Amino acid sequence: MSKRKQGSDADMDYDSSDEEAPTSVDVDFDFFNLNAEVDYHAINRLLIQLFGADAEGLQTGSLADLVLSVADSGVGSTIKTDGEDSDPCAFLTVLSCDAHRDNPAMRALLEYMLSKTSKDPAFHSTLSSLLAPKTQVQNQAQTHVGLVLCERLINMPVQTVPPMYRMLVDEIKDAVADGDPYNFTHYLFISRVYRLTPEEEEAMVAAQRNSKRYKSGGTSGLGRGGDGVYGFHPEDEEVMKVATHVLTYSYTKAPPRDAESIGLDVGGRVMLVPADRFEALVRTIGEVFSAPNST
Repeated sequence: MSKRKQGSDADMDYDSSDEEAPTSVDVDFDFFNLNAEVDYHAINRLLIQLFGADAEGLQTGSLADLVLSVADSGVGSTIKTDGEDSDPCAFLTVLSCDAHRDNPAMRALLEYMLSKTSKDPAFHSTLSSLLAPKTQVQNQAQTHVGLVLCERLINMPVQTVPPMYRMLVDEIKDAVADGDPYNFTHYLFISRVYRLTPEEEEAMVAAQRNSKRYKSGGTSGLGRGGDGVYGFHPEDEEVMKVATHVLTYSYTKAPPRDAESIGLDVGGRVMLVPADRFEALVRTIGEVFSAPNST
């Protein structure tokens, strides 16, 4: 089911010095509900991308099944460019850690997150408490963590993200009204980063300064968090501002790196946000990353 359409000038990079070379193309992005009949393989590929070198041990196929199994709740979106039966190039959803704690894929992912946060004792203690099995004690406040999964193809413009989050806010409210398990107290975001050496940073800055996008006032769209760490998702910068805990971690199965290593040094990032900050966060993401000429 189509939700809405958004036009975008998708940036494209060219090495040619030809002044006539185009710097963007017009693309229409359509927003759809998650579709179990056609989305499985693309969602699985995006989850593999999200978890990088550690994806194999995280049962991404089963996690994709779980994401699509709750599609009837109406929570979650995909973005496509060639109709409902085409592959998604982005998706966003949130899963109840409590409702699905016995699912093997969810259990493996939560154990993985707990193992990674062990490097930050405060974060680990908080997350362990939030994810602990609930006891039915009268008048005792119950915590409920929502696992936010969001990934997109590398060249997707960040301006496609705010509409998905705005829809997610409404979808969660509708699901809660229908009695579905989406009344969260916290949201756990999982994302990706890459690290650059000082030499790599210098080379990147030099390349950007020579690009047409830089000369015209454009930006790379990749957010820097410090110490040479950059986020693949620019919206992470806003998430981190309201998060109570943030941790950047290395992949367990990442190959050792040395001066001869090729490719980016990629890792993960996990962020914990109280639910009472979520709607304000979504508004901020919309303000910071609004599409040109949007109202």
